[in-house]
Amino acid sequence: MIDFNEEISRFQPSLEVDQAEESIYKNDMTDLADILDLVIKSTEAQNKNDQKH
Repeated sequence: MIDFNEEISRFQPSLEVDQAEESIYKNDMTDLADILDLVIKSTEAQNKNDQKH
């Protein structure tokens, strides 16, 4: 039978995972909130432009 406590004590995260984690945290990715903000600002600008004409 597998001794999970023993297996966990021997666990070492791979360097690839650590490197990927660091890269993900440093990456400035556009998320849904950023996209919604862009759409709202674009719509507001278009509405202001339409009101001028």
